[in-house]
This record gives sequence, structure tokens and C-alpha cells, in this order.
Amino acid sequence: MWLLIGLIAIVATFLNLYMFIKGKDYKLAMAMGLSFTALTLCTEYSLVSYWIKNEDWPALWEVPNFEKVLWFLTTVSILLNIAPIFFERKRQ
Repeated sequence: MWLLIGLIAIVATFLNLYMFIKGKDYKLAMAMGLSFTALTLCTEYSLVSYWIKNEDWPALWEVPNFEKVLWFLTTVSILLNIAPIFFERKRQ
């Protein structure tokens, strides 16, 4: 589930950037990109919670690797989604 939601977040982020470049209203796409990024993080948290409840210790050994990737991808998603706002302000 997290993979599907993550892919939707990526598509919404690129849609946001595309709409900004084309001069169209990008704010809904920006909100969708940020929202699906947040939902992706929630599903990842739920996955780890599931592993703990089922005492799946080998799966939990991968959590430190996921943490670094999630921090990086979340930061990139936030920066890409809010970039049009900064570019728009710079133009004015």
C-alpha cells in the first residue's frame, strides 16, 4: 500500500511542477503531493507497527535503512512541492 501511495505522491509532485511551468494553477497538485507524502509516511509507520505486533524481528532490522530514505524523500518532496511558491515570489 505504501508503494502505491508513494507513487501517487511522486506523480502529484511532478504534476505540480508541470502545471507551474505551464502557468496553470498548481496549488491543488501541490496540496495533493504534500498530502500523499504524509499518507506515505503514515503507511510506513503502520507497517513498522505491524512488524512489532507480529514480532517480525528480521523485518525490523531494516527500519534504520528505511529511516534515512524516508527522511531524504520527504525532504525532497517538500522542497519540490513548495518550489513553485518561491519561484513565483521571485518573479514578483
